[in-house]
Amino acid sequence: MASIPELIVRLKRQDRWFAVLGLACTLVGLVTLLILLAGLIRDGHHRLFDPAFYASFPSARAARAGILSPLVGSILLAFVTILLAVPLGVAAGVYLEEYAPRNIWTTLIEINIANLAGVPSIIFGLLALGALIYGLHLDRSLLVGGITLALLILPIVIVTTREALRAIPQGIREAAYALGATKWQVVRHHLIPYSLGGIATGTIIAMSRALGESAPLMTIGALTFITFLPPPPIRSQPPFVNFQWLNSEFTAMPIQMFNWISRPQAEFSALAATAGVVLILMTLSLNAVAIILRYRLRKRIKW
Repeated sequence: MASIPELIVRLKRQDRWFAVLGLACTLVGLVTLLILLAGLIRDGHHRLFDPAFYASFPSARAARAGILSPLVGSILLAFVTILLAVPLGVAAGVYLEEYAPRNIWTTLIEINIANLAGVPSIIFGLLALGALIYGLHLDRSLLVGGITLALLILPIVIVTTREALRAIPQGIREAAYALGATKWQVVRHHLIPYSLGGIATGTIIAMSRALGESAPLMTIGALTFITFLPPPPIRSQPPFVNFQWLNSEFTAMPIQMFNWISRPQAEFSALAATAGVVLILMTLSLNAVAIILRYRLRKRIKW
């Protein structure tokens, strides 16, 4: 039987090996991402800093093609998705964690939400196609695309909200109840402010996934080639707000990349590589925003 000093040495050795293994796994993912990003930059760097690439519509001529309509489409899709998914997901997460009774029905709901977070994205596209387009006879528009992506990330937002609420010490709830606060006052003034960092981080990471999805959008009929922009949401005449853009046809960055990469000309493959770099930079920017928001919110709560 090993002595206590020998046991401590063996456990420390296991800790070092585990740290080395974790570092190696991290480096594998990081190096793979850097290699892919370097390959995309190598193939598409000649248009990456060209203003005309961002201000031009897609074209049958590679020299004149740009990403204006897919870029605007992705931004508008993200806007609709956030407006739909975040309030509903946060409210559902708060209810399940703080209000819902612990019974078999709640357990079944929680299991299904956890399973939906791992369902392939094309299933949500088929759901939107059958329920929204064939069932409710809605147009293949930005609104339907936003609803589809909102359904895709909704389970992630719910799970993230619940995990952020669970991270709050139970003593905060008990102290508020001891002072006479109602459950809603505890949720509004304590739980939601303290969990905003985790909720924002999970939501932005979920949006990063939604930005790169093409299968559900193609399933509901997003266009692969479009040379116009939706109507502006703001206009100069009363009532100043225009909702017609929600019914506009659309495309998105992943769909435009698929269109270009499917063509045999090398010039279009280079354009797809440039668009891929832009999409990766958009995703990394969202992740950076999540990190900054989490840091500032935690710092504000600390002080």
